[in-house]
Amino acid sequence: MVTSVRVRCLFGTDGVRDVANRGIMTPEMAMRLGRAFVLFLTERGVPRPKIVVGKDTRRSGIMLESALVSGMMSAGADVHPLGVFPTPGVSFVLRDGGFHGGAIISASHNPAEYNGIKFLDSAGFKLGDDEEATIEEYLDDNLLDDWRPTGASIGGIVDELASRCKYLEWLAEELALIGDCAAPLVVDAANGAASELVEKVFSSWPGRVVYTGINPDGLNINEGVGVMHMSHLASVVRAESAVLGIAYDGDTDRVLLCDGSGRPIDGDIMLWIMGRYLSSRGALGAGVVATVMSNTLLDEKLASEGIKVFRCPVGDRYVVEKMRVTYAKLGGEQSGHIIASDYVATGDGLYTSILFLRSCRELGEDIPTLVDRFPRYPQLLRNLRLAERERVLASPVMKEAIDRAEKKLDGAGRVLLRPSGTEPLLRILVEARDETLTNSICDDLESVVREIGGAKG
Repeated sequence: MVTSVRVRCLFGTDGVRDVANRGIMTPEMAMRLGRAFVLFLTERGVPRPKIVVGKDTRRSGIMLESALVSGMMSAGADVHPLGVFPTPGVSFVLRDGGFHGGAIISASHNPAEYNGIKFLDSAGFKLGDDEEATIEEYLDDNLLDDWRPTGASIGGIVDELASRCKYLEWLAEELALIGDCAAPLVVDAANGAASELVEKVFSSWPGRVVYTGINPDGLNINEGVGVMHMSHLASVVRAESAVLGIAYDGDTDRVLLCDGSGRPIDGDIMLWIMGRYLSSRGALGAGVVATVMSNTLLDEKLASEGIKVFRCPVGDRYVVEKMRVTYAKLGGEQSGHIIASDYVATGDGLYTSILFLRSCRELGEDIPTLVDRFPRYPQLLRNLRLAERERVLASPVMKEAIDRAEKKLDGAGRVLLRPSGTEPLLRILVEARDETLTNSICDDLESVVREIGGAKG
């Protein structure tokens, strides 16, 4: 099976992203994006938009925030800066009401030299493909430069400290619902947007909590810590004899876990546990949404509980779209983007970790044996650096190779090739019950990709 995503000039699957102050992620572009977003809102009937803005801990964040906010104000919007604040926190503030849109300055899990901008609607949801395409069109429209409010029509800045506090209070209330569980935890904030929040969120946890990745310096976000470096979390968990380790990414919309032995607990296992918990409460809706990357075992495990799994393309925005059309109330990605729609409008690593703990508590789950009880299909993922990904996917030679692979699998596995939406990578995923066959097919496909497109890495 070959899956592709819509190719656009500027927006990827998670906003606009590039090395900060180079390429497309410059202050000039940030200012134009701010103006274009306000024009987008204004032409949809909002005469003076109120917009909340958050950012992560990157050094370039202040530079880009200044430009983005200036662009918004010059187009007539009132901006409510939240400072360093998680993406899901911005979404929470929007969901709480009173604002017309939001923006986050972050490159999520990428290294510190990168940065990005993504927009949310008034309900806290990420904009869809068509909405982002419209904003792109405004960037080349003469109206963008002609749209120049003056005098009292120029936008202003409004402090939004109260909204920050409400988000923390809500998380603390949700944590309190777990009860007197005293399991020792390790929490890794990735030196990112949650660095100043995690100690406040988990301050009431009855057990011991060890924190790491909470000392950002503008350049160390995601550096050796967080979801991109789970070996760090595993080592601290083992050293501290903790029951569970919790790691976030730079903007805290993702979370990955590990058990006391340091073994990873990914989004598939979280969906398995939380899906069963929400189902037991009659709060799951039609089922669970998972992307094409999730292991086939997830379908089998949930099916045995009478829970349906709906599949969608990779990207948390596509998870949300599928949840809307299927009326499922839980969805997510293997990579740790989890959305429980009764509570959040986008992936929220902080809330997901709390819901996971609550689900384990209510179901009586034994965290140390979760990995043993989830014997997934052998799955191999390779990322090949490639400029002309679409040409490779469209090649008849590539299609023949995929056909050969699927015949070898004979219905007992799957093949997936897709371009990354955030990096110049082509991802090859092979899944089968037979690990030797998995490796062989992946080797063959990689060889063909390199032959066609000269992949590196």
